[in-house]
Amino acid sequence: QVQLVESGGGLVQPGGSLRLSCEASGSILSVYAMDWYRQAPGEERELVATSTRRSSTIYADSVKGRFTISRDDAKNTVYLQMNSLKPEDTAVYYCHGSIQPYGSSNFRSYWGQGTQVTVSS
Repeated sequence: QVQLVESGGGLVQPGGSLRLSCEASGSILSVYAMDWYRQAPGEERELVATSTRRSSTIYADSVKGRFTISRDDAKNTVYLQMNSLKPEDTAVYYCHGSIQPYGSSNFRSYWGQGTQVTVSS
């Protein structure tokens, strides 16, 4: 069993910063990629940032230059540093992992429960 648990969401004023964390735990053999998605009310879930095992990163155009994704592979943890936050960044942020559990020859998709980020004055 593999679980992803996010933390770090909250309310912040425009221009402020937040740091999200997501720890993967359980029966983990290997982690390929860990990502952050977000979903605003009435909108589809969208990819915010990806970090692969080879340390390559991909960002949505809307967050480039403001958000930074990083990983601590020893802790199976991924972070999302969010700076210069805007009201349009308000959403539930979800952690996602492409993870190979023990006993499986394949990587599987796992999701966290989500953490609310609200940017408002």
